[in-house]
Amino acid sequence: MASKEFTHRERIENCLAGKKPDRIPVALWRHFPVDDQDAATLAKAVSLFQTDYDFDLIKVTPASSYCLKGWGVEDKWNGHRHGTRDYTKRAIHQPEDWISLRPLDPDQGQLGMMISCLRMLIDQFSPGTPIVQTIFSPLAQAKNLAGPQELLVHLRKYPDAVMAGLETITETTLRFIHRIGELGIDGIFYAVQHAQYSLLNIEEFDRFGRKYDLAILQQMPDFWLNIGHIHGDNIMFEKLLDYPFQVLNWHDQETYPSLAEAQRLFKGTLIGGLRQEETMMLGSPADVLREKANAIHATHGERFILGTGCVLPITSPIGNILAARAEIP
Repeated sequence: MASKEFTHRERIENCLAGKKPDRIPVALWRHFPVDDQDAATLAKAVSLFQTDYDFDLIKVTPASSYCLKGWGVEDKWNGHRHGTRDYTKRAIHQPEDWISLRPLDPDQGQLGMMISCLRMLIDQFSPGTPIVQTIFSPLAQAKNLAGPQELLVHLRKYPDAVMAGLETITETTLRFIHRIGELGIDGIFYAVQHAQYSLLNIEEFDRFGRKYDLAILQQMPDFWLNIGHIHGDNIMFEKLLDYPFQVLNWHDQETYPSLAEAQRLFKGTLIGGLRQEETMMLGSPADVLREKANAIHATHGERFILGTGCVLPITSPIGNILAARAEIP
């Protein structure tokens, strides 16, 4: 008798439970520049991408500014290979600007646009395919409000002002997460960008990062598929091990820890195995299959979802994406 073919949801559920599903789950995600400025167009772009490649979960990837436009930032699409937009106007210039921030209404502006987009995707794909929404940590949002260097200067010179701003960002983020929870979303993809020793020391990360991360993660709805993303190099991997994530994702092919090391440290599920640029963008289908085989060997195919360490470059060849979905010969 032929083995039962799982739905995407069942495949992910089995993976999270430590059971071996019918095949290794695969999840890739990308930005959709220009399309990400409109709810219907972004939903259509995500839908076509999912329909073409049939991934085991849908990670919705809006522009990083979607949660900040209400505070006055502006950005522009300039053709970056990752599909990201460049900030042309910041909202924070003086220390007092942090204190002046007021919570945003999740149903208005770009936040409201995102809710409309998610509603369309949930109507089309749920419950068979899990859907997770990208949420940037308060500190990551603060970086985009002020600029990378200006944030670091402010948090060291004017820590109380920055923390006042982080409180407002945290409140707004929680409002939005509770709102999308009402739609029936399966989880969030929570992006932490400052757990890097090249940016902050441990005490600074605890004070300006971890504190507000936990304020969000401990008060949000009880989602079943929360994915933590630790961005960058030389990361503080151990600092996030007690965050309430079912899944962790980081640049595992480029920085500590390796997949095998991470599996010893983290009892949940891992996403990774593929280099986003060297392999998915510049490599060949054979390179993709080789890295896929190596990742499955490193994890024994358990508690593992094949993916990249961050967004798939928008110039990645179709053949490489198909190879990630293909069975290993």
